[in-house]
Amino acid sequence: MFIRKESFKQFIQFYPVVSIIIGLNLIVYILTILPVLGDFLFYSGMSVNYLIGEGQWWRIVTSIFIHSGFFHVLFNMFSLFLFGPELEKIAGKARFLTIYLLSGIFGNVATYIIEDGIYASVGASGAIFGIFGAFVGLVYYTRKTMPQLKQIIMPLVIISLIITFLSPNVNIPGHLGGFVTGILLGLSYFSPKNILRWRKK
Repeated sequence: MFIRKESFKQFIQFYPVVSIIIGLNLIVYILTILPVLGDFLFYSGMSVNYLIGEGQWWRIVTSIFIHSGFFHVLFNMFSLFLFGPELEKIAGKARFLTIYLLSGIFGNVATYIIEDGIYASVGASGAIFGIFGAFVGLVYYTRKTMPQLKQIIMPLVIISLIITFLSPNVNIPGHLGGFVTGILLGLSYFSPKNILRWRKK
């Protein structure tokens, strides 16, 4: 399910939203490491609580696409590459994009509410955890009909949550906020009635 066998061209064709998000994150990362311009983009777009409080609300969105280093963007985009396509195929393009963006946004909102004013963060981790959360919602509805999905997803989710609490410099509210948002959207989108309605269309 999560092993990619498509060619590069097929991957873009089958999973355009995932492909665009990965491409956008990589382009933004390259721009942020350029002299002068990079620092301006990074500090203008990162999520900084007291600046958000002063009305710079766009940081809640722009920080989802900014990363603090090569391995940071590599890990997040590799996770999206592995787990995003299957969810895009199941949910559809628009619903997948909604899950990704809203999870990232509400992860940053949770960070703003919980952390102090000088707290700053960047990264797509909240959105990635939203994908995990959406899969949890799907697992809830398919736990009897597709037990193999539960066997694959739940250990990954548990390990990811454990790593969140054990790793240094991790935005815990962002991860958890994105995860909970993903669960709620998954429970809303993947109800049996909705799945049947999608198939009829």
